[in-house]
Amino acid sequence: MKRRSRSVTVLTSLAGLVLLSGCGKNDVTPWSGYAEADLVYLASSGAGVLSTIQVQRGDAVSAGADLFQIDAASEIYGKQAAQAQQNKAAAQLADLGKGRRKNELKAIKAQLEQAKAALNISGAQLKRNRDLVRQGFITPSQMDELEAAKARDTARVHELQAQLAAAKDSARPDTVAAANAELQAAKAQVSQQRWAEDQKVRRAPVAARVFDVLYRLGEWVPAGAPVVALLPDHAVKVRFFVPQEALAQTKVGQGVRYNCDGCTAGTATIRYVSPQAEFTPPVIYSNESKGKLVYMVEATPDDQSTDTLKPGQPLSVTPAPAAAKT
Repeated sequence: MKRRSRSVTVLTSLAGLVLLSGCGKNDVTPWSGYAEADLVYLASSGAGVLSTIQVQRGDAVSAGADLFQIDAASEIYGKQAAQAQQNKAAAQLADLGKGRRKNELKAIKAQLEQAKAALNISGAQLKRNRDLVRQGFITPSQMDELEAAKARDTARVHELQAQLAAAKDSARPDTVAAANAELQAAKAQVSQQRWAEDQKVRRAPVAARVFDVLYRLGEWVPAGAPVVALLPDHAVKVRFFVPQEALAQTKVGQGVRYNCDGCTAGTATIRYVSPQAEFTPPVIYSNESKGKLVYMVEATPDDQSTDTLKPGQPLSVTPAPAAAKT
């Protein structure tokens, strides 16, 4: 749509150029152009139904003002699920930093006391029966069984002592590190869902005027589709076209004058000269036109206190006198 309107505007303006060329050899033939706006298009990164629209075409908005909102139910549910996963990961990490529960420690201690008691019994039996072996009342094989029983009870005591010490300690460092990584991943997921939810509410990045509203309340908006177009303050520039023979005298930083019907004449400074040539529309070509090629030039109005130019407004541009630029 922009290219079509630009072609029509250039066609109309350059037609005026042909008419002006016959006015006299001594007159400066103005360059044809138009006012061009650098619009800011606001869109949501996610698709959804347009649930709220708070501006309409022509409204003036300040930076940070709410413009529209896309239904964010999916993002809200996703954030709640991610928050629950984060809470779970945090609880698991905290649990790994603690020892076993008190009841579990009591059970291990009770088992340890039983093992010690059994060790005392087996040790006493072994001591008593050593004299009986020397006296021949007990065979050596029975003595071996008593020694094995004492060794078994001793090992059981050592085992429960180790279990008790392990139960009082926290988890291994590698296990704790893995749990901490899971917690960080869960936090990132929450942040991602929160960001996705925030993207459904769009605010004005700069002070501007609402140039257009592209969707209506209740319509389905695809992801990335602009809903509101903003025209920021002082965002209108002068775009015009110079013939090939005037290109050498058209430089960045050079001053120009512009004029139009229904607006105040003003001056502008050239900021960009296109390196690519364009053909003038064939409908305005005549034998009196010396060049078929034109170059697009953009200039910024010098007076930024008021926005008198309107996007698409035809302009007549001439070089500014040398004395007018310092």
